[in-house]
Amino acid sequence: MLYQGLKASGQSWKLRVLNPNTAPTMTRHHKQDTHTEDPINLLLEHGLSEGLPQIAEMLMNAAMLIERSSHLRTDPYERSEGRNGYANGFKDRSFHSAVGPLKLRVPQTRDADEPYRPSMLETGSRSDRSLKVAIAEMYLQGVSTRRVTKVMEKLCGLEVSSAQVSRLTAELDGTFELWRKRPLPPIAHMIIDATYIKVRIGGSVRDCAVFTAIGVRRDDGKRMILGVSAALSEAEVHWRTFLVSLKERGIGIPDSITSDAHEGIKAALRAVFNATPWQRCQFHLQQNAQAYVPKVDMREAVGADIRTVFNAPDLAHAEEQLDSIVEKYSKSAPELSAWMQSAIPEGLEIFNLPEHKRKRLRTSNACETLNTQIKRRTKVAGLFPNTDSILRLVTAILMEVSEEWETGKTYIKK
Repeated sequence: MLYQGLKASGQSWKLRVLNPNTAPTMTRHHKQDTHTEDPINLLLEHGLSEGLPQIAEMLMNAAMLIERSSHLRTDPYERSEGRNGYANGFKDRSFHSAVGPLKLRVPQTRDADEPYRPSMLETGSRSDRSLKVAIAEMYLQGVSTRRVTKVMEKLCGLEVSSAQVSRLTAELDGTFELWRKRPLPPIAHMIIDATYIKVRIGGSVRDCAVFTAIGVRRDDGKRMILGVSAALSEAEVHWRTFLVSLKERGIGIPDSITSDAHEGIKAALRAVFNATPWQRCQFHLQQNAQAYVPKVDMREAVGADIRTVFNAPDLAHAEEQLDSIVEKYSKSAPELSAWMQSAIPEGLEIFNLPEHKRKRLRTSNACETLNTQIKRRTKVAGLFPNTDSILRLVTAILMEVSEEWETGKTYIKK
């Protein structure tokens, strides 16, 4: 178990149970902390209702280890005349919370004056609101030992040392890193995209690109999140690094890859997946076309004409319809006509796939929807302190989404 790495080192743990029988409530804070409650409440109102159950499990398991040491009045493996019993393994327990069902490993004791009972699991002693506050603080404020110390106090009523906090946050980051580097199954189809989140770099506010990849598994047609990465631009080198990592982790050679036409993506795909057909997102093509429409009152008609190409029953009819609209606008909108002739064929690769697969793979809307969810759950953080804090929260979100997809219904039948 992950939390078992939180053992005592040569340093002693500074522990103080604020109340051995009752965990602290949200009203217990100092005046100087009041200004932090407003952003916390804002976080709770927007985007955290679905929760981050895996993070919650790790926090609660780690907190219970710390609290058990306090109950035993000694650190693990430490000799002490004041010892009050001994650690005696763990007992599995399910815990239902507003962030989802949690699978906890409750520390056990023997030969103690009283059995150890985690204060956070006592009826009425720990609200889900407090748990969400702790998670919000941990992941939306970046990892700061001073800040996380306050978080742990709110979570379990304990005053912990910075060394303990450093071990815990390293454990959490290690978990996310393992997920981002986990082996992947063969993938039949892949959709990739990027979104941007504000970050502070060297005293300046920058846009950080967050790359995501969705894959449809070759064996069962279910979708999953393949990976996530963050960089300060969508330059080819960043996309190439991301795509190489996916390939090295085992996805094989997909039958199709769908994305927009960003030059960084196109160059990286040519370098890494040159054997895989590329489908340019038809939704983005519709948007791109409007930049070449000379008159506002022509936009609706142009959009309708392009849709007749995309909605054709097969490639031959699509190409025939494309030739027709290229000719139609050759005089009234020559730049639009030239653009259609060169760009729209990049959106017709989908016709080489079976008809039942086309609807889900002809656009990158699956990634766009995912990016909307990421934006919704990160916007309340405002400005992130560094790229690591962005990657930390986005990874937690995507882990949750991917687990739901992988245990859900088939996305595309074979």
